[in-house]
Amino acid sequence: MNSKRLLYVAGPTASGKTALAIALAKHFDTEIVSCDSRQFYKEMTLGTAVPNSEELAAAPHHFIQQRSIREPYSVGDFQREALKTLKTLFKTKDTVILVGGSGMYADALIDGLDVFPEIDSQIRLDLIAKLHDEGIEALSVQLKKLDLTYYEKVDLDNPHRLIRALEVCLESGLPYSSFLGNKKAPDFFTTKKIVIQWKRQTLYQRINLRVDQIVAAGLEEEARKLYPNKNENALQTVGYREWFIHFDGTTDKATAIEEIKKNTRRYAKRQITWFKRYSDAVLVEGGGSVEEVLENL
Repeated sequence: MNSKRLLYVAGPTASGKTALAIALAKHFDTEIVSCDSRQFYKEMTLGTAVPNSEELAAAPHHFIQQRSIREPYSVGDFQREALKTLKTLFKTKDTVILVGGSGMYADALIDGLDVFPEIDSQIRLDLIAKLHDEGIEALSVQLKKLDLTYYEKVDLDNPHRLIRALEVCLESGLPYSSFLGNKKAPDFFTTKKIVIQWKRQTLYQRINLRVDQIVAAGLEEEARKLYPNKNENALQTVGYREWFIHFDGTTDKATAIEEIKKNTRRYAKRQITWFKRYSDAVLVEGGGSVEEVLENL
């Protein structure tokens, strides 16, 4: 049996993943790999709840704010780079901590990726232009025509996934869904998943409080600095889109803040649904503790 182990700390936004991951990293004297796709970008801090300086100093972190929003970065890019990082870390560590609420990125690292054709860069550029010019609904309509199967299960509010599916359809002439199901998982480590759970009402209260805190810390100013780049894919996310709409003059400030809270709760609900698929996970109630996790590993 492989002696190298990856502990994946999962859970919805505002559930306490960072604190538990740091506590586990300290216990095992190891390092943390982030799979939060919103925290990859150095221009985004408050809106993505990046670990603060004290948290980053408490344990070595990887894949935190290491790229620019102007650099395309796919789940495949992350998987390849994260596997290289894990191979390096496992030379000296028996246990490594993976943490983040982006289940698709975690699953790609743990279970492998489906094999897709190489994409002509012009196809991607054309789809990005279509998103900017016609809106996300135009991408949804196109995907429905090309791959109804994937259209019926994809998050239609996520432009990254719509563009990815469409570029594969257009490059190959085949439905995106026809490429799914041929994964090969890495064989140099085993994985144990740890999912943090909260009662829904408590989680929603935590989300609302976090939004109030990051607004007070300067989220509006951070979003305003990014407003000239509002069409970048990385910025098509909760916590920024709502401010951009406000800056466009469509909503007032109070509405923008309430929309962030509402959309963050919706995002958390989708995360909870995703993590329910982890049937073999250790379930930790209310943030949990290292002791509770260790008892169930």
